[in-house]
Amino acid sequence: MTLNFRKLHRRIAPILFIPLLLSALTGIAYRLGRNWFNSPTSVSNFLMAIHQGEYLGQGLVPIYILLVGVGLLGLVATGLSMLKLKRQLSQRPSKLHHRWIHHVMAAIAFVPLTISATTGIAYRLGNAWFDLPSEQSALLLQIHQGSYLGPTLRPIYVLVVGLALIAQLVTGIQMSGILRRRPQ
Repeated sequence: MTLNFRKLHRRIAPILFIPLLLSALTGIAYRLGRNWFNSPTSVSNFLMAIHQGEYLGQGLVPIYILLVGVGLLGLVATGLSMLKLKRQLSQRPSKLHHRWIHHVMAAIAFVPLTISATTGIAYRLGNAWFDLPSEQSALLLQIHQGSYLGPTLRPIYVLVVGLALIAQLVTGIQMSGILRRRPQ
């Protein structure tokens, strides 16, 4: 039995659509709110609670982060296995199609999405299950948020990575056919 990455990708993506969309939107809102709009702590805490899945209960937060993060990494891996970038870029359509945008965005966003997912998982699981020392925990969070780029570029990094994920989700759901009208 051979593993069909396309089928696996198409089965995982709709399941993760809402959690990943919530994560991207709340991550962007949290970071921009904190850095650019001086949002109150209560608003920031609310956004972070959604971002981390705290609405499921504190005990399930690490499991939620693990499942969503590994799911995103699975989508990145299966998506990359299907990507034929050279052909996609050389055959740019005259009218932008969801598939072309999805493929090009995948080629651009796979590194930052992989880094963000990996460090987000490691940060949350390290704190919750492995009693990670605070220096290592802080380093993972800095990488997750792009803090190494400095205070000016950090919110821009979060915005770009979040928008890239949203673009992938929207174009992917369009390609899936879930939103198409069925003839009656």
